Amino acid sequence: MATSKVELPKIVSGEEWLVARKELLAKEKEFTRQRDALSAMRRKLPVVKVGKPYVFDGPGGKETLGDLFGGRSQLIIYHFMFGPGWAEG
Repeated sequence: MATSKVELPKIVSGEEWLVARKELLAKEKEFTRQRDALSAMRRKLPVVKVGKPYVFDGPGGKETLGDLFGGRSQLIIYHFMFGPGWAEG
């Protein structure tokens, strides 16, 4: 069995660590701003009205999407398709 050696971080002074931490913090804050902007864009995406009356077999018998989701007027669906021969996503 091959083993790999874990590369440990460099040991530095407290002052050097603080400089590095502040640089990372600035990048983390920028990432957060970008993620927030992307999330806002996602919330503003247009919606598609589901016009077809989908019916499912639920615990209480036949149920529509509205029944399954408590009569809520909006439903977000993330669609993931498997490729031919995929065992998992």
